Amino acid sequence: MQTAILNDFPKMLTLATRGSPLALWQARFLKNKIIALCPDIAVNFLIVKTKGDRFQELPLAEIGGKGLFVKEIEQALLDCRADLAIHSMKDMPMHLPPGLKIGAVLERGPVEDMFLSFRYTDFSQLPEKAKLGTSSLRRQAQALARRPDLHIVPLRGNVATRISKLAAGQVDAIVLARAGLSRLNISTPHCIALPCSIHIPAAGQGALGVEYLAARRDLDLLLHCLDHPETRSCVAAERAFVRELNAGCHAPVGALARFENNTLHLRGFAAAANGSCRISLSAGGDPSEPTRLGRALALKTLKKAVEFGLNYPDNAPPAPKG
Repeated sequence: MQTAILNDFPKMLTLATRGSPLALWQARFLKNKIIALCPDIAVNFLIVKTKGDRFQELPLAEIGGKGLFVKEIEQALLDCRADLAIHSMKDMPMHLPPGLKIGAVLERGPVEDMFLSFRYTDFSQLPEKAKLGTSSLRRQAQALARRPDLHIVPLRGNVATRISKLAAGQVDAIVLARAGLSRLNISTPHCIALPCSIHIPAAGQGALGVEYLAARRDLDLLLHCLDHPETRSCVAAERAFVRELNAGCHAPVGALARFENNTLHLRGFAAAANGSCRISLSAGGDPSEPTRLGRALALKTLKKAVEFGLNYPDNAPPAPKG
């Protein structure tokens, strides 16, 4: 198969990426995988600064959502300034621009969220009204469900920036994705994984996707070789769940799919932003139809949400009255 790739493949590829340490790790990771398949191919990086990088003091929901991390990168693909782009799938909008596709979803890394602190061992040890740093409504809702007294401090920026704010005492603890910490080999004195049974991750968390022009048929074979079908199915189910809820980063939602005994199992989560009510439902389905499974579980979740007064289709889930 490698010979077939080499015969028809460009000798040079440009990979668009953000300039953060984690984004560059991801870019190098993909570059190494490409070179392992095709040693004669040169892979260059195009560093793109996105709007999400430029405006780090405002919550994503206020300035346009997750698409702010990928819009400029996708434009580089559409303008043919880059051949490929790699993204954390949890940062990808639920709808891609016309003409682009995710050609490969790489094998998934760790999916959990992590509790980090310099002084406290876990949520139970945080003092009353402690400051928890996060700009994720999902993480906020799940933390407040455990500790309603916590004071949530909006916190954005790359991994090192957030940890520096933690070290400076601006917050008592933060919650970050385990995958990013693992890839950058970063930790704090107290750094524990939060069980997915309690803290359901974001859709696509821990997975990396490779995006390119749908018309670039010359890239199809390479991307097919890089694709991890099991991860792709899991991510497709999770994203279908969130897409059907029409929530994105505007509401506290999460999803996690796993393979067990040749069945795709999906767990979905939705809540009020203040953590006062939570909906967590599970379902199993055919691994070959992950989108169907995600949509079906989302419809059940929406039905349950009506009972609690949550209005996810309008992206404005109020806390239930009373």
